[in-house]
Amino acid sequence: MALKGANGIPARITAVHKERYDLVCEHGETHGRLKTKEYYVEDEAFPTAGDFVIINYNPVGDSRIIKTLPRKTFFSRRDPTPGRGEQAVASNFDYVFVMQSLNEDFNIKRLERYLTLAWQSGALPVVVLTKSDLVENVEDYVQKAKIYASGAPVFAVSAATGKGLDDLESYMASGKTIVFLGSSGVGKSSLVNALAEKDVMAVNGIRKDDGKGRHTTTHRQLIMLKSGAMIIDTPGMRELGMWDVSEGLGEAFADVESLLGKCKFSDCKHQTEPGCAIKEAISSGYLSTERWESYIRLKTEAKYSDDRNSYIRRKQKQNKDISKAWKQRKRMNRKAREE
Repeated sequence: MALKGANGIPARITAVHKERYDLVCEHGETHGRLKTKEYYVEDEAFPTAGDFVIINYNPVGDSRIIKTLPRKTFFSRRDPTPGRGEQAVASNFDYVFVMQSLNEDFNIKRLERYLTLAWQSGALPVVVLTKSDLVENVEDYVQKAKIYASGAPVFAVSAATGKGLDDLESYMASGKTIVFLGSSGVGKSSLVNALAEKDVMAVNGIRKDDGKGRHTTTHRQLIMLKSGAMIIDTPGMRELGMWDVSEGLGEAFADVESLLGKCKFSDCKHQTEPGCAIKEAISSGYLSTERWESYIRLKTEAKYSDDRNSYIRRKQKQNKDISKAWKQRKRMNRKAREE
């Protein structure tokens, strides 16, 4: 955490509501609101769960948040507010628990996507397979996940029985922060409660018609465990897009990217060209067709996201130029009438 500054003291965001934030600082727990000039005029980065900020502390009311400090890791998505671009949804975490449940939720393509996002965040991913009490062949799922985990550790756990939770203790050291990444119904809230050893999160059931879960978390929040570790749970995680995952793809698909540049022709399209390293790897069984297709799909999605944002920026500039030209034309017409 940053040192006390002349214009405020450091604090950490523990929960994000619509226009109000829960904070913890040297004075304990408090609440805060953004200072208008810094955030709405001077374009300071809007804070999110896990952020360290500088506040003007108010002991009898809401403190004023005046600055967001630099982030060491973060998840982001496209900001739903037009013109703002990127929006952080969680920050300053050490590990990402990439979660899938061992019921109908287990999905390799989703696992690859989440691992890409986890690596891109700058933190270390840990694959956590939940609800291990619901299946008999747990080890088969673990081994399959390890094939695609790109070196990230894989654990199978059950919040209901407590089995496997001890394997996660090494990540729960005091001062460490973990963010949960997984689809609804994967058991995030149940795992938080199990690790906290008390009910700190509401738990909703699985829908009988499709086996999927209902969204439990309604706002971004940081939860303190007895060990001193912290967990960030946020509903925004399910809305993450492939904002910029160039580094994440390299980590999550290291096996694929190690083959790029090894083809006979430098402009190889990996389709019908002779001497294609990708085709040879698939033929030999080193690389599966599904793995290659997943890589191409996520890379295409990332490119689309980047192109879409570039288009939006160009469109905004075009509209601004048209508005400027229209105003200038109106001034000229008015001046001509006056003459």
